[in-house]
Amino acid sequence: MGEHEQSLQDELKQIIRQLHEDENAEAARKRFSKLFGKIAPEEIAALEQSLMEEGMPAEEIQRLCTVHVDVFAKSISAGKKGGKQPGHPIHTFKLENRTARHLLKRLARAVKKAGKKNSSQEGALAATLFGEFRQIEKHWQRKENQLFPKLEATGFTGPSRVMWGKHDEMRDILRTCQARIDAADWPGLAREFGPLPGAVKKMIFMEEHILFPTSLRRLSDEDWIHIRREESEIGYAWITPADTLHGLQVTQGKAEPAFDSAGIHLGEGVLSPERIDLMLRNLPFDISYVDENDVVLYYSAGRERIFPRTPAVIGRSVQNCHPPKSQHVVREILDAFREKRKSVAEFWITVQGRFVHIRYFALYDDAGAYKGVIEVTQDLTTIRTLDGEKRLLDWQA
Repeated sequence: MGEHEQSLQDELKQIIRQLHEDENAEAARKRFSKLFGKIAPEEIAALEQSLMEEGMPAEEIQRLCTVHVDVFAKSISAGKKGGKQPGHPIHTFKLENRTARHLLKRLARAVKKAGKKNSSQEGALAATLFGEFRQIEKHWQRKENQLFPKLEATGFTGPSRVMWGKHDEMRDILRTCQARIDAADWPGLAREFGPLPGAVKKMIFMEEHILFPTSLRRLSDEDWIHIRREESEIGYAWITPADTLHGLQVTQGKAEPAFDSAGIHLGEGVLSPERIDLMLRNLPFDISYVDENDVVLYYSAGRERIFPRTPAVIGRSVQNCHPPKSQHVVREILDAFREKRKSVAEFWITVQGRFVHIRYFALYDDAGAYKGVIEVTQDLTTIRTLDGEKRLLDWQA
């Protein structure tokens, strides 16, 4: 970076720091307009990443990132064109955004009317539209589990740390709204729903004016094909994309690994790689393996996974596989395991009405050297209902 470019970057940082100190967006906007013309989409994200690298907490960037966009909105240049081909992940994201805008308007009207009239009839319509709108979470999950890992591989970590946090803020609103719907509390739903439309609209703006142009600049055609081939692991919000990209068929499914018949000695037995994979994929719980360098090496691809995973997480730092607000807990666990202060950590949470048990086990070799962590996630909802004994097979014919 030249001396002049560095000076501009320093000026931009100073404007951002001014926002964080006094949140005077109008003063920052005036100062910016005097100093700069157009700003490239990537520069805003790069600026936020640089501030985090200099010690500004990601939570602080997250708190005011929409203000940053408000300040720079009129000055953001068009960015790189592309992603217009049906089947391209960016094309799919934009189609979902178009549907989200339309559905959000209908939902907002229905929620307002249900709250004003406190009517079960109006509430039923709001509940139906709300359930349909919640598909947007698949849109966010594909960003978190596919697009962000590819950007991180290019050294660009800002979006995954800031946007994921904004996703979680919106998820919190969705959960609170769902609780009001379950209680048929329509005035409460209208009250809790209030911040959601603005948050979604600003996220769409950040995607289409900053994240997507930056991604098109940084990622190769091969990267986009990999993303497209893995998208169905998570699914889509409201639409079905084309099954070709750059002339290649991308929905033919994954090729089965070509295992040979040689067995692997496991201490208490010998299994072929094929049998090991078959066994791990059919366990009644999910397993992930993180090595001693905190890198994800494996996850079990069972039929009914509790949390979404795609092959994009392989090779990713495990901290980046969790929401920003949870990353400090992940670091605390890993440090304790590495220092042998603890060897097990466990949590239990409710996910869409299911009781989920999450356990982390430290791994050490025979010499006592730390070799990483196994994460085991299990749905215990049915198991918790068991009582007494069952000693006889009672299959129905």
